[in-house]
Amino acid sequence: MGHKPQRTIAFLAFDRFQLLDVTGPLQSFATASELSGVAAYRPVVVSRDGGLVASSSGLHIQTVSFQQAARLMADTLVVPGGPGVHDASRDPRHVDWVRRRATAARRAGSVCTGAFLVAAAGLLDGRAATTHWRECRRLAERFPQVRVDADAIFIRDGKLFTSAGVTAGIDLALALIEEDLGRALAMRVARHLVVYARRPGGQSQFSETLRAQSADDGTFDALHQWIAANLDADLSVEALAARAGMSARHFARVYRAKTGVTPAKAVARLRLEAARRQLEGAETRIGIVAHASGFGDPDRLRRTFHRHLGVSPRAYRAGFAA
Repeated sequence: MGHKPQRTIAFLAFDRFQLLDVTGPLQSFATASELSGVAAYRPVVVSRDGGLVASSSGLHIQTVSFQQAARLMADTLVVPGGPGVHDASRDPRHVDWVRRRATAARRAGSVCTGAFLVAAAGLLDGRAATTHWRECRRLAERFPQVRVDADAIFIRDGKLFTSAGVTAGIDLALALIEEDLGRALAMRVARHLVVYARRPGGQSQFSETLRAQSADDGTFDALHQWIAANLDADLSVEALAARAGMSARHFARVYRAKTGVTPAKAVARLRLEAARRQLEGAETRIGIVAHASGFGDPDRLRRTFHRHLGVSPRAYRAGFAA
């Protein structure tokens, strides 16, 4: 049986783009080719005028111009973010190129604030999308027809995808590699890159520890890390307050002021995420998952899954097994 045709992955570059938004996914696709033993992907970086383009970090990357890439049939288009994305979003040549190329490609989308350029091209109207957590409100205000999900690490809506800040582009690339070449290879790529192989597909991906830390100013970083490592411990307000060296009332007030949620809600989110991750991986018994994630018993775990996700733990696991 012959090899499947090589897939061309086109990355856009513009002045002051975020370097890792390009190099993270690019390296993921390159590693997939290396580990698969065939040239599965052909990456190419395209810019308006070609030549060297400066990233926001000051490092330059060699590109081909829009004109040189005119005959390029890209399987996948990736639009990065960065400080220069808003200038690019106001440039008709960039907007028109993204619109045409995304329409012609099998799939297309963005990493980080690249969502602003994809949205400026009208491609995200009526679709679910995400971007860097700091920019979600701005994206929603500028493009009110886009359904912005501030919690997602990446979202796939039809042929369009968007992902959260910076390293989320690697999570996205792993999902696309799994779609193309299978879960086993995507897992090998993740291990090779020493990153977590996140669940791909059309579902939003969450990191409650990251969300708690991003909402906080650092006051409770150590506490959040301890909670995530001790989900089966006593995580009552009184116990957490004692660990933080505060009275229960003062802790509850300060915690909510710093993070925007109550301690109980934060703990519930972290426990739910831990259970989800266990169900996405090994075939661990539901009772063991319930205990390890701090729910105590399977019935409580099931009620929480139905309330927050609308499915049972078994149905959730079955979806990933499929």
